[in-house]
Amino acid sequence: MGTTFSPVIKMERPGTGISPTITPLPGSSLLAVHEVLSSALEDIARDHPELVVLNADTAKSCGVDKFFRAHPEHAVQMGVAEQNMVLVSAGLWTAGRIPVVTTFAAFACLRVCEQVRTSIAYPGANVKILASHAGISPGEDGVTHQCIEDLGIMRTIPNMVVVAPADAPSAVALLRQAVEHTGPVYLRYARPKTPVLYADGAPLKLGKAEILRVGTDIAFIACGPLVATALRAAEVLEQDGLSCCVVDVHTIKPLDAETICKVASLAGAVVTAEDHNIIGGLGSAVAETLAEHCPVPMGRVGVRDTFAESGRYELLLDKYGMSVERLCDTARAVFRRKR
Repeated sequence: MGTTFSPVIKMERPGTGISPTITPLPGSSLLAVHEVLSSALEDIARDHPELVVLNADTAKSCGVDKFFRAHPEHAVQMGVAEQNMVLVSAGLWTAGRIPVVTTFAAFACLRVCEQVRTSIAYPGANVKILASHAGISPGEDGVTHQCIEDLGIMRTIPNMVVVAPADAPSAVALLRQAVEHTGPVYLRYARPKTPVLYADGAPLKLGKAEILRVGTDIAFIACGPLVATALRAAEVLEQDGLSCCVVDVHTIKPLDAETICKVASLAGAVVTAEDHNIIGGLGSAVAETLAEHCPVPMGRVGVRDTFAESGRYELLLDKYGMSVERLCDTARAVFRRKR
């Protein structure tokens, strides 16, 4: 999936007390999560025969169609009945299965919120929700399919683990850990191809943020496709003489408060970046943590509490303030506040 060599684990950078946990790949190759999802589920099912994948008439779009054809004994096609699908998954859990619910984020979060809360989260059901087409990544499909509220909603539901991988290899690694975690997990991923940042088999851990770059002036704290954007912004700002840290917070809940406070204390200024409403998502989670434990100047990059329009994903990211340029401008402004 994009590379064959192992990730490089760097030694601690002298004088900072913080070291990169993983050195990212250049991000020059592109891969969509849905392109590797069926093979990932096949691998997991070999080790966990109790796995069963449910879908609501979106198997091809979500990337599980090959799995459905190859393993019908592990697959249930529910049709356009997302609420029923969630309830069936809860029933399968009581029968000793590990259900994996797959559909678009707009349906996996908004349409089934009551069923997720009451029938999965409340009893702590061992159900995994894979939410495709998250954020504004559906692009041309428009606002009905663009889900910018899911991180905020899911992280407020007790017992729910919330995950937003940066790329396809990390999604595969975190999906396996989600299946092996006992309890409900919500994992969202973007529709299009995005830069590959992690090597296959990179040692990511559910609930543990990854420091991809160390810096002493600004700390970019990002999730999903915006991690690659933050890395590019850090390179641009380096030419201006600003030293930027980049952290991939792939697990929004439980949040790795220890790592966030470490990089915030070192840099003294934080910018969060996410393909989500700036209200309720990663930016809110980080702000809550910093306010309680280590207040520093902070800026948030994301959808600024508005619905987006239809268009190509990269153009929408630019229009709604999630470009490299916007991250750089926000970082410069926060840095001035620190000084």
